[in-house]
Amino acid sequence: MSKVKLFPDQIVPLGLTLIVFGVMSVLLYLELRVLNRTVIAREHIDLHLRWADILIGMTIYLKTSIDFAIYIGRLMSKFPGWKNRIMIEIGTALGNALGTLAILLLWDLFREVKVLMAIMIVIAALVLFRLAEEGLEHVKDAEGKYTFSFFGTAIYFEKFLSIINKAVAPVLSRLIPNLSPKEDQKAGFKGLFLLALTVPFILGLDDFAGYIPLFNIVNVFGFGVGVFLGHMLLNIFLFLSPSHTIKIVKNPIISFFGSIAFVGLALWGLLEAAKLIGFMAH
Repeated sequence: MSKVKLFPDQIVPLGLTLIVFGVMSVLLYLELRVLNRTVIAREHIDLHLRWADILIGMTIYLKTSIDFAIYIGRLMSKFPGWKNRIMIEIGTALGNALGTLAILLLWDLFREVKVLMAIMIVIAALVLFRLAEEGLEHVKDAEGKYTFSFFGTAIYFEKFLSIINKAVAPVLSRLIPNLSPKEDQKAGFKGLFLLALTVPFILGLDDFAGYIPLFNIVNVFGFGVGVFLGHMLLNIFLFLSPSHTIKIVKNPIISFFGSIAFVGLALWGLLEAAKLIGFMAH
């Protein structure tokens, strides 16, 4: 892989991460202002930023952002080049932010309609199962055999994921068409942007829905800004060294345990959904 130039390969995408972070934070502020103006029987949301709330949001996001890191890394691997990186940056940041803003809107307007949140979390879990199966492809060689069998568990793990994904494919394909293009597929800027936006939007719904219990102890505005800041830092770390990121993502061991992480996050989401609709005790 050729050496990455400082300009425009690095400067432009990294500069855009700052701009996108600022725009998304302003959108969050405007959304909360509108919600405060339409409040009827709910408490107003404090619009003051506190470092503690920002740090909590950023820290929690970075600890649960392995899904975004692996997904962005895969996009970078399939679509190299600084122009594609701009589409990936804007798409993933916008998707994550829109998912966050959507959950905030539902939380504030329909705090008791837990079924809607549960449905969104279930959809996100199904997406994670599909991403987990796709991640196992990096554990195989050119002939489709596992380079690391991990004591035979990889084969059974793939069969488990294949059964789930085949069962939900008719439903998921209608909700999220063209989730991940083939290696030889040319997405184009528009297609790449939509691809980069779709999954982070759904994962943003899932992640932020899981944060809702924290809204009773932290300020929502500061927490949301912290989540956006965490996503910006994640993008910066990834974009500073695309070649190293791609190598790490394609590493068989990292890919295998990354797929396990996807499944873990999916199962956690399903448990949260069950709690929301009363199937399990909190």
